[in-house]
Amino acid sequence: MDIRLKRAYEEAARSDGPRVLVDRIWPRGVAKDDADIAHWLKGLAPSTELRKWFAHDPDKWPEFRERYLEELKSADASEALDALKKLLEEHNRITLVFAAKDTEHNNAVALRDFVLNGQF
Repeated sequence: MDIRLKRAYEEAARSDGPRVLVDRIWPRGVAKDDADIAHWLKGLAPSTELRKWFAHDPDKWPEFRERYLEELKSADASEALDALKKLLEEHNRITLVFAAKDTEHNNAVALRDFVLNGQF
């Protein structure tokens, strides 16, 4: 299972596999025609409240991960997680697409770790 991460502002590549947007809000300034997004799984995004609380503050990263992983385990995320599981079964590689400037502290990183650690 190969799960790659890429900012929405980076150019799509053939090697990406299906590109899955995992943000609740469409990335500002990115045209839908240019983004090459195969699936937009809004249900995998952190809640608006959690996203605003985190505000991409690296000092809040450990607590954000814990809270976000709890959200992923809730019934609200189950449909989107099922869709992600299906994609992972059908493809050798997928790319999780996100808009955050911080490439180390964002929900796509936490989601990838959640999946690769077998937590879902």
